[in-house]
Amino acid sequence: MKILEGIAIGALVLVAVVAALFLRRALLARHVGTIVLYLRLSNLLDGRGWAPGLARYAGDQLRWHRMFSLALRPRRVLNRTGLAVESRRRPVGPECVSLPADWVILRCTSYHAPVEIAMSPSTVPSFLTWLEAAPPGAASLRSLPVQPPTE
Repeated sequence: MKILEGIAIGALVLVAVVAALFLRRALLARHVGTIVLYLRLSNLLDGRGWAPGLARYAGDQLRWHRMFSLALRPRRVLNRTGLAVESRRRPVGPECVSLPADWVILRCTSYHAPVEIAMSPSTVPSFLTWLEAAPPGAASLRSLPVQPPTE
């Protein structure tokens, strides 16, 4: 009987962990501005090191959470002010196994180090728009007063 009880407790713990993963993902995905984004965590081997996750735009930050994690804090935060897109490409070689074939890989430079992110083609324009937009509260050309011409 003790073996059966141990198996039952182990199964209950496993169901609780899976339920917590799904609940966490649902809570993250319900926010507006959440996208599915793969982040390359390791550049040691060619085409490897991609991790799936959910990213959420929060002001000047893109907060990336691992898909299969119980952590409530983001694993990686990319700041808009220090981020620039360097190149754009499709998955090649071993990356085709890790990523959907039609996804776009953006190699970006940030303050700390280069970073590679992969996203679906439909989310690339929103990411580029967010990247090029003025930070909240910053003066834009539309908000500057018009100066009368001097003669």
